[in-house]
Amino acid sequence: MNRYAGPLQGVLPVFQTPYLESGEIDYSTLQHEIEWLLKCGADGVVMAMVSEVLRLTTAENRLLAACTCEMVADRGSVVISVGGESTKIAIENAKHAESVGATAVMAIPPVSIGALEGELLAYYEGIVRAISLPVIVQDASGYVGKPMSIALQADLLHRFGAERIFFKPEATPIGPRLSALRDATGGKAAIFEGTGGIALVDSYRRGIVGTMPGADLIRGIVALYRALEASDERRIYELSLPISAIVAAQHSLDAFLAIEKHLLVRQGIFQNTIVRGPTAYRLDAETITEIDRLFDLLSDVLEKS
Repeated sequence: MNRYAGPLQGVLPVFQTPYLESGEIDYSTLQHEIEWLLKCGADGVVMAMVSEVLRLTTAENRLLAACTCEMVADRGSVVISVGGESTKIAIENAKHAESVGATAVMAIPPVSIGALEGELLAYYEGIVRAISLPVIVQDASGYVGKPMSIALQADLLHRFGAERIFFKPEATPIGPRLSALRDATGGKAAIFEGTGGIALVDSYRRGIVGTMPGADLIRGIVALYRALEASDERRIYELSLPISAIVAAQHSLDAFLAIEKHLLVRQGIFQNTIVRGPTAYRLDAETITEIDRLFDLLSDVLEKS
């Protein structure tokens, strides 16, 4: 096991899980996807919500985490989502992720209940104390659950330190809440942007350490991140406008999955657009036409570099 020893930062795309026509996970295509992401400049990969972790069996989840760590090895960070409906489940998931070589774990709160704040604090404390890896606290209320308080998140950092606690805040309004978390931690919070890239420019200016977009827009996101690092204002907006328009169409978890897999097929990375059901959204022909038009605009910008 060769765990990545570099910093936890930069562009860490959340990979989409490919399936065979039988419905089983397609590990050959997953390998192709991961190699492509790293070649495109990703600093690692993340297995999380748009990897369909909530729709995998426990055995599938374990195997997918292990295979991802093996495929990436020491070439970049591997972040594994470990959240569960109980502290016990989350702890077991976290211990497994550490055992197979993850760089860090990420945990959403339980999704079936709106946990009391003290209960939620104990949930994250349990995960942190069970392993030695960094824990990314993910407020996934953009998809599921309710927003986590800034005070609770800051308390976790104060208890365990900035080496152990990272953040991926997704509650709205994104920008002001990100700044509030930064300020509540005295600027110590290491924060990842988690809106697919739509808030990347604003979030970068507020002091994030990285972004966790979907895999489909990796070329555009890497180019945008580099433009932000270089303060290339013209290129920043040439890239961010088509990226933001594409992500704006992804209004729910299933919309993210449908559009991302469509674009992965278009780029020759996936063989099909299968999403494990039941689903709550399907792409229609007119949406596909608009997404393709926007992706063409983004591709034109990238080709001019």
